[in-house]
Amino acid sequence: MPDYLPFDPQPRAPHPLPPALACDSQFHVFGPPAQYPVRPGAAYTMPTATWQVAQALHRTLGIQRGVIVQATTYGADHTVVLDALAGLNGEGPRNYVACANAVVLSERDDAYLHRLHDAGVRGARFTRAGLGISLTPAEQQRAFDRCREMGWYVKVQPEASGIAEQIAAFEQLDIPVLIDHMGRPDLAKGEADAGLAKLVELLGRGNFWVMLSLSEKTSRTGFPWDDVLPLARRLIDAAPARCVWGSDWPHPVSVKQPPNEGDLMELAYRFAPDAATLHKLLVSNPATFFGFDTP
Repeated sequence: MPDYLPFDPQPRAPHPLPPALACDSQFHVFGPPAQYPVRPGAAYTMPTATWQVAQALHRTLGIQRGVIVQATTYGADHTVVLDALAGLNGEGPRNYVACANAVVLSERDDAYLHRLHDAGVRGARFTRAGLGISLTPAEQQRAFDRCREMGWYVKVQPEASGIAEQIAAFEQLDIPVLIDHMGRPDLAKGEADAGLAKLVELLGRGNFWVMLSLSEKTSRTGFPWDDVLPLARRLIDAAPARCVWGSDWPHPVSVKQPPNEGDLMELAYRFAPDAATLHKLLVSNPATFFGFDTP
C-alpha cells in the first residue's frame, strides 16, 4: 500500500473571507488509528486528520458549515463520522451533516441506519470500484431503495476515467443525485469528453447536482489550475442553482503534495462570475441540498 501525502499543515485564510454560512460540502476525517481501526482489506490509509483539525481549518477559512464524507477506509463502520458530528455540532445548531458510504446500506440493519440519520447523515456515497468497495446490481438497487426510504440523496464518486461508463446505473433515479469532482472529465478532450456531455445532460434534469471539487487532481497544468476554470464555468452555466463546492480535505490518495486550502477556496471564487453566484455555490445551494436552515 503506497504512502499518501498529508494535508498542508499551515492553511492560510482566503482573501477575502467567504460569505457568512459558507459550506465545505465535502471533507473527510481519519484516525487516530488506535481509536478508529482501518477495515480489513482497505485500499488505502491516510495520515491522521481529525475533526478537531478540520474544525480549526474551517475557522481559518471562514467556513461555518460542512459535510463529512465517510471514507472507504472504514467501510460500514461509521464511528469516526458519528464522533465527528457530535464534536463539531456540540450543543449548538446542526451546522455539520454527513454522507455515509453506500456499503452500510447492505451491511447494516435499519436500526444502525436510523442512528446515522438521527446524527445527521443525509446521503450515501457510491465509491469508485478501485477503492475496494463494490455492490452487486441487486445490492445497489436495494441501496437506492433504502436511500429513498430514508429521504437520503445518492452521491456518485467518478472513476478515474470519468463517469461515462458508470453513470447508467444512476441516471434513471428520481431522488437527488450529487456527482462528485465535476464528473472528473479529461480536460484535454474539452467538450468532446463523453462524461462531460452526459453530466451536462443530467444537469438539465431537476434532481442532478454537481460538486465542484478535485481541481488540483483534474488539472493538467498545475497551480493555479487555470485549465479547470472553463470546466467549472460550463457546469455552473448548466445549473447555477445545483452546484456546490467542496475542499475534499485532507485530499485522500494524494501522491503529490496537497494544496493549501486558502488557494483552493480562492479558486472557487474564480469559478463564480459574480458575488450572487458565489453565494449560491457556497451558501444557498448547499443549504438547499443538505437541509441546512436557509439564510
